[in-house]
Amino acid sequence: MDDNDFDDQEYHELVIDGTLDLHMFHPREVKALVPDYLQACREEGIFRVRIVHGKGTGTLRRTVHSILERLPEVLSYRLAGEMEGGWGATLVELKPLDDDTHTRT
Repeated sequence: MDDNDFDDQEYHELVIDGTLDLHMFHPREVKALVPDYLQACREEGIFRVRIVHGKGTGTLRRTVHSILERLPEVLSYRLAGEMEGGWGATLVELKPLDDDTHTRT
């Protein structure tokens, strides 16, 4: 099997450990990836998540923050401290799942 067999799509195995590094993903994947990853974290009992978006021009950071603003399961978010990635990462606090919460389809 060669690289052409995947039609320009790469497979990334995503580990649900509370850190999402967006460097491995294409920017067009971020809008679906972030909500899905946060939901998976909640299902695993992880309620503090670090999203690494890099420093760069700030475009990806703004995209991530825009997504977080719209998600009802996000209690709060903030830029990481210097020891956690500085302004190249965002820390997210999630609402725990309860019996009334339905998994996203």
